[in-house]
Amino acid sequence: MKLLKVHFPNFILILLIILSTTSCIKKDPLPIKEKTKKTDYAHYLSLADKHSENQVYDSAFYYYNKARLECKSDENERIIYTLIKMSATQQIQGDYSGSETNATEAIPFFTKKTNSYYVVAIYNILGINYKNIFDFNNAILYYNLAYKFSEDDLQKSIIKNNIAVVYIDRGSYERALQILLPLENKQLADNPENNARVLDNIGFCYFKLKNPKAINYLNRSLQIRRDIKDSFGITSSLMHFSEIYAETNQKLAKHYADDAYKKATEVNNVDDRLLSLGLSIKNSNGDELKKTTILYLKINDSIVKARQKAKNKFAKIKYDSKKEKEENQKLRLEKAEHLLSLQEAKYQKIVGLIVFFFLGIVIVILIRYYRHKNRIVKIKTAYDTETRIAKDIHDELANDVFYAITFTQTQSLTSDNIKETLIQKLDHIYTRVRGISRENNNIDTGVNYAENMKEMLSTYNSKTTNVIINGIEKVNWDDIDEIKKVAVHRILQELMVNMKKHSDAQLVVLKFDSNSKSVFIDYADNGKGFEKEKISKNGLQNMENRIQAIKGSIIFDTEPDKGFKVKIKLPK
Repeated sequence: MKLLKVHFPNFILILLIILSTTSCIKKDPLPIKEKTKKTDYAHYLSLADKHSENQVYDSAFYYYNKARLECKSDENERIIYTLIKMSATQQIQGDYSGSETNATEAIPFFTKKTNSYYVVAIYNILGINYKNIFDFNNAILYYNLAYKFSEDDLQKSIIKNNIAVVYIDRGSYERALQILLPLENKQLADNPENNARVLDNIGFCYFKLKNPKAINYLNRSLQIRRDIKDSFGITSSLMHFSEIYAETNQKLAKHYADDAYKKATEVNNVDDRLLSLGLSIKNSNGDELKKTTILYLKINDSIVKARQKAKNKFAKIKYDSKKEKEENQKLRLEKAEHLLSLQEAKYQKIVGLIVFFFLGIVIVILIRYYRHKNRIVKIKTAYDTETRIAKDIHDELANDVFYAITFTQTQSLTSDNIKETLIQKLDHIYTRVRGISRENNNIDTGVNYAENMKEMLSTYNSKTTNVIINGIEKVNWDDIDEIKKVAVHRILQELMVNMKKHSDAQLVVLKFDSNSKSVFIDYADNGKGFEKEKISKNGLQNMENRIQAIKGSIIFDTEPDKGFKVKIKLPK
């Protein structure tokens, strides 16, 4: 059994925590019992303190945790305070892992404005936890952090004493003495409980180093503890005397161990009861040894079970509280969402009526706008058609008619050759009139659409120009709406007219193809071509406008003396 546990039982260690945080409790920025109203936080904290005083630690932990859950996210010092109380409660019950978890949870809430007593308390708790699980390096690390933030001499002395205890537990007695001896000063002399603790530690180190000064320091410590009636301290002193006399006087050593057991039993200090029984066993024999050993095993078993039970309770309390809070938040959220949904439904109804009203106005305006636009388009189309017909008549027919009239006036119609020539001229004029009529009449978009379009394209065959049409029957024209059919017919018609007027092409090839979504038309001739920049001047801009109007695309590829190519794509 490690001597540190003889000298510093768990409850004494907790007293050190309380000593280091007493000022912290009195200087709480929101003193619970004096300045706050009966809030849930204050109510839970008050209940927790009462249960802690009565040593009902599971109930105390429950209400400290309830108080913690009532803290708002920006109430840093309240959160830290409740976590100090929770981790201290767990430490009393030997739940060092749980105590470490809660103490560590407090660290992210530290700020430059955090009360230094809170910071010291958290680091001191962590130091004690690590010492009790024999992680001495971390224990010293956190004790040093606690010392760094300590602001008064008494607090610093307590932390130094705790550091020395770690070195005692490691067997570094000379290093412990280097820390403890400077603590014999007036500051500790005015605080008898801590003064006795330091004297006892010094005496124990001297005992381990076989220095005769040990008895003097241990006697002084025991006398102070008896004067102030420090039952826990007296128990530790008696156990130390039992260790001292174990090698020289077993009877006296057993006497001190038995007295320590009685004192520990009076104050219900189970750890010291167990440690004192261990010392008694070392100095017993026969039936007494058997009886003491059985009692030791019984107490040890009860401590292990009680602490495991306490650990499970603490874990369950924290889990249940967290789950309860989450469920309450969920219920509040669901209620808020329900109210919000009702409010949204109300607003949606109002907004819907407003939108419906304005939508009706917009629809009326759009209908009138598009009717007006369509009327203008029809007028413009009619005007463009009339202009084109007039131009065709002027450019192509007027001269031919005038020439035919002049021919009849200047030539003798009795001659068969002259008659034949006149008939040919009139036939040519008739063909041109039919062509102009065909170019501007209505387009049949029904079942004969493909056949009529093929016939229209074929009319541009001549002695000098060969027009080849491939795949027009492969396209299912029934899948294409009438507007697109008309646009395709007009685009191809304009292409052929453009070819006839400007290209001097000998060969023209039109290839049709399609898939499930689009129709593809490729046009190519071997004419003289022209520069791309002159497309708009050649009348081809109209084709581009037509294809864009039906969401299609048209690509012109031409250069002087390299022919003319067009790729058309339109959606079905």
